[in-house]
Amino acid sequence: MNNSPSANIALCGNPNCGKSSIFNQLTGLQQKITNVPGTTIERRIGNFTFKDHSFVVQDTPGTYSIRAKSKDEEAALEIFDEGNPNRPDQIVYVADANNLKRNLLFFSQLSELGIPMILVLNMMDVAERKGVTIQIERLEQELGIPVLMSNARKGTGIDELREALTKQPFKPHYNFLEGRKDEEVVTRYDRIQALLQKVVTQKNREELFTEKLDPVLTHPIFGYAIFIGVLLLVFQSVFKLAEYPMELIENGFSWLGSLLLDTLPDAWYRSLLVNGLVAGLAGVMVFIPQIAILFFFMAILEDTGYMSRVSFIMDKLLRGLGLSGKSVVPLLSGAACAIPAIMATRSIENWKDRMITIMVTPLMSCSARLPVYTLLISVAVPNQYIFGFISLKALMLLGMYLLGTVASLLAALVFKFFIKQRGLSFFVMELPVYHPPRWKNVGMMVLNKSKSFVTEAGKVILIVSVVLWFLASYGPGETSMAPTKNVSLEESYAGHFGKVIEPTIKPIGFNWKIGIALLTSFAAREVFVGTMSTIYSVDDEEDVTRIREKMQRETNSAGEPVYSLAVVLSLMIFYAFAMQCISTLAVVYKETKRLKWPLIQFAYMTGLAYVCSFIVYQLLR
Repeated sequence: MNNSPSANIALCGNPNCGKSSIFNQLTGLQQKITNVPGTTIERRIGNFTFKDHSFVVQDTPGTYSIRAKSKDEEAALEIFDEGNPNRPDQIVYVADANNLKRNLLFFSQLSELGIPMILVLNMMDVAERKGVTIQIERLEQELGIPVLMSNARKGTGIDELREALTKQPFKPHYNFLEGRKDEEVVTRYDRIQALLQKVVTQKNREELFTEKLDPVLTHPIFGYAIFIGVLLLVFQSVFKLAEYPMELIENGFSWLGSLLLDTLPDAWYRSLLVNGLVAGLAGVMVFIPQIAILFFFMAILEDTGYMSRVSFIMDKLLRGLGLSGKSVVPLLSGAACAIPAIMATRSIENWKDRMITIMVTPLMSCSARLPVYTLLISVAVPNQYIFGFISLKALMLLGMYLLGTVASLLAALVFKFFIKQRGLSFFVMELPVYHPPRWKNVGMMVLNKSKSFVTEAGKVILIVSVVLWFLASYGPGETSMAPTKNVSLEESYAGHFGKVIEPTIKPIGFNWKIGIALLTSFAAREVFVGTMSTIYSVDDEEDVTRIREKMQRETNSAGEPVYSLAVVLSLMIFYAFAMQCISTLAVVYKETKRLKWPLIQFAYMTGLAYVCSFIVYQLLR
């Protein structure tokens, strides 16, 4: 076994060149995410061993030039500075074989750092279909370094790359500047063109599937219609495909609750376990199938290259509202979670564009809202279909997501007039070639997102459930740990607290039970569902699940349903607009370094939520 220290490898290249796919192929699951020293940008690091040689691989951000535009990109590229302990021993440069002229500009800059390099020409299968032929041996002679071919999605050429890394490294000797410093970029491109004329030939090409499809998917009218249709299909699947696994999970928790009720003595800890922990967790865990299905389809849309088209067609619309085209990625990421979406705004160089994006991104309907929406929709919206196949529930869910999108765009338009401009912005986007989804990557994303939902939400829900169980089980004057049934929910601490805030929320249709859930869900939106489960479990300990049926059966003093369509819509509107996520506010403060921005965000979102809920409830009651 070779005990020599691990070689430090840096993977570099332009965006969408397949660099991250090669990183995944090289390292497998041996990866971790760290922060670049002195910044908050994340960097992926992996390791692998081949023929007794150990390697540490750093996946650097995709960029078009070593002269980065954003501060985080500059920090990430500092690994190439002399004296940096993370400076690589060798660079593996990944280039898209279909567009070598553009890809080799960054390569030419890195070649002058005095670091040994390997050039990997990726997506050679697409290049061949375009009629592009590259003389690999001639290119190796001109550059003086190994040149390899690969198809990273299929794993082709990865073993050859591992083998090349074990051999003697070489530094490039091709002169991209010819001793001139004036018009550097022009000079580089002239030398790149001269190089490619020697090694690349273009023959008859076939029209790619991408080129046939893009005129339709990026059409200024049909593109939006197709995107809405895709979302409707996704949301219909969220309801339809998740029915049976959700029922299984619900039945499992119900069986567990019944088992604990039958097995344990009638004591406070039985109530804590059954009506607190089991009920609280059941209320959220039952939504795992819907979360998994949503991310399954989102992963497919991302992996095939379709989401890049969505960014493209949204660019013109966003610019008219005061946002940059670079705001598309954070906004779309907000559909999963606002926290990484806000962190993704670091790639936006223009300060005004970035601040507007940060301020409006939480209005995008994140995955934490999904359990709230689906629970409330299942309570008030009938299980009916339009034209025999379009679900009313799916349409309602689609409407909530579109509402969040429209609200974020309108809020951006308002902030456009209040936040002053600092410099100009620009947007460069490359549309990747369509590919079939990599099912392993899709599966890993679904697994990781579902696991993250369980662990992140589960921790909060466990704490909230225990606290809420105590507040809902005991009231003023209680001096002993008596069984829950001795104190009604309305007489408990939680009941008294809910009654205090009820006058404030009554104009928007909420009673004191909903008020309790509103307050607890400021920790995290999805806690609303766990809170409602705990409240109704304490009220009826014989059934710790079936929260929908309990909400549907509940009536007020006049015999009217508590959760009427007016109340449910008002509640969904409130959750669509309100800033009910402490973690998001903390990230906004961390990213802006000022307290005023999260305070403004909390104030305007909460005010917007209350006013809109009031209007909806008063119109529909």
